[in-house]
Amino acid sequence: MLKKIALFCLLGMLIVSCSEPQAREPVSKSTGSFLKESVARNKALIAKEEANIQKYIKQDSTNTYIASKNGFWYFYNTKSEQESYFPKKGDTLTYAYNIFRMTTGESIYKKEEIGIQQYVVDKQQIFPGLRFGLQLMKKGETATFLFPSHVAYGYHGDNKRIGTNVPIKSTITLLDIKKDNKNLETEN
Repeated sequence: MLKKIALFCLLGMLIVSCSEPQAREPVSKSTGSFLKESVARNKALIAKEEANIQKYIKQDSTNTYIASKNGFWYFYNTKSEQESYFPKKGDTLTYAYNIFRMTTGESIYKKEEIGIQQYVVDKQQIFPGLRFGLQLMKKGETATFLFPSHVAYGYHGDNKRIGTNVPIKSTITLLDIKKDNKNLETEN
C-alpha cells in the first residue's frame, strides 16, 4: 500500500511539473501617473527658475544678456576681437571660473579655490552649462552665465556645497585653446 501511495504522489508531481507555467499577475499596476507628475513638477520648476532669471536680468541694467539655445543666459565681460576660433570637439581648453548662488549672490566656490581647469571638449564630464558655455567663447574672453539648475547641477547637486535644484551664476575666463590635431587638419 505504501508503494502505491508513493507511486501515486510521484505520478502527480510529474503531471503537475509537465504542465505549462502560469504567468503571475503583477502585484501593482503602473498607470504612468508618477511619470506624468514628475514631468509636471519639472516643467513648473523650470518655469519658476526662468522667471527668477528674467527678473534678475531686468534688475541688471548695466549688462546686455544673450539667451543661449541651451537654456541659459550670459553676457561678455571681456570680448576678444582678435580671436576668431571657437572650441571644437577634441580641443583642450584651459579655463578658470567661480560659482555663486544666483538668488543671493553668495559665493559657493571662488576661482582661487577651484583653480585653473582643463577640459577636452565633448570627451570629459563637466556640468552641461559649463560645457555649452565654454563652446561659446574664444581664447581670452570672460563671460558671466546664469544657469538654471537643469543645466547646472540639477536635482542631485554636487554632493558638497550645491544643493538640489540650485540655479547658479558663474563667471568663466577661457585662458587657452589647444586645438586637436584633427581640427588643425581641417583648417589647412
